[in-house]
Amino acid sequence: MVNQHGKAVWTGDIKGHGTISTQSGIIDAPYSVGTRFMGEKGTNPEELIGAAHAACYTMYLTSVLTKHGHTIDTITTTSTVTMNPNDGHPVIERIHVSTEGKVSGGNINAEDFQKHAEDAKANCPISRALGAVPEMTLEAKFVG
Repeated sequence: MVNQHGKAVWTGDIKGHGTISTQSGIIDAPYSVGTRFMGEKGTNPEELIGAAHAACYTMYLTSVLTKHGHTIDTITTTSTVTMNPNDGHPVIERIHVSTEGKVSGGNINAEDFQKHAEDAKANCPISRALGAVPEMTLEAKFVG
């Protein structure tokens, strides 16, 4: 079993500020209401969810494609997390995954790539953890 952790420290009331950090120390970034809702410089939980989801999805898709005899040149994925402030009760309403793969070997075509992309959307660990999100869509582009 692998345990990883992130940490958040907050100072002050809701107009205060905080830092988000990771166990590895690679991320140690400021966050606040301004970075979360007003586009100020810094990070926010939804951005980090998007990054984690894109990374997990891409690794899972790579694994599935490789197991089916395909060769990966590049896979690029963006996971867009949409949150609605919802009158003070914020909710993540939608996640849109957009992936593009330059893949060869094993007679792969766009239909095969789409099938594997859907498998990754349904089964990567972060997608599964995000199962409570009402809508998760996928756009998969096979470059060949």
